[in-house]
Amino acid sequence: MNRQGFIGGSDATAIMRGEWYDLWCIKTGRTQPEDLSRNLAVQMGIHTEDFNLKWFEQERNVVLRNHQFEIERNTDSGIPIKGTLDAMLDDAVVEAKHTNAFNDMDGVIERYMPQLQLYMWLANATHGAYLSVIFGNSKWESVHVRKDDNYIINLLAVIGDFWRHVVEDREPIGFDVPKVDIKSIPIDDMVVRDASQDNHFVSLSADYINHMEAAKIHERTKKDLKAMVGDDEREVFCEYLTVKRDKRGALRITKRI
Repeated sequence: MNRQGFIGGSDATAIMRGEWYDLWCIKTGRTQPEDLSRNLAVQMGIHTEDFNLKWFEQERNVVLRNHQFEIERNTDSGIPIKGTLDAMLDDAVVEAKHTNAFNDMDGVIERYMPQLQLYMWLANATHGAYLSVIFGNSKWESVHVRKDDNYIINLLAVIGDFWRHVVEDREPIGFDVPKVDIKSIPIDDMVVRDASQDNHFVSLSADYINHMEAAKIHERTKKDLKAMVGDDEREVFCEYLTVKRDKRGALRITKRI
């Protein structure tokens, strides 16, 4: 497969992960892309894609269109961008992935956010994108990812930095890829908030951690105390507390001192 002369969805993922040198070698023709015909994970993803999309349709009660839709577009600076979209749902991109059973949706979202946002930009998908994921062979999940113009601006800027190395045939050695925050991008219309600067939240969190073990001991002890009350006993007490059975039969512990 010829991957020279353009940037694709998987390229965007590699660029944002800082995997510039190997990709640069491919884009400048120094090396050939890896032969993935015997890569089990890749081939499994290819062969389960149709089933994945049909399952998405079934679970969400929708009908997808434009399967394997190829699209091209140049950035304002003239970088050729190409992508093959798995499908479209109205004005939203649908991307199907198959990952291992030990992965989770947060990990999949983080890894493929560059590809998703690039495809949304390519297709001008104002309604965002759906990520449809099969985990191993026993779990399927899907989420909606909002299109984020600020992320796309930063993404295209980083792609532009990489592309200059390709055009100028200059090795991208020692280049630090800027981190683009994705916490503010709504997933199923909900965002992630960093409360590290919220003193009250931090204080409560510290209290929670510091008292976690004590709380576990408290719950375990409460269970053991109630277990010591016989079926024919309505109250058991000592100088510290009493365990009394109410009219409904429930046991209540009351401190005496």
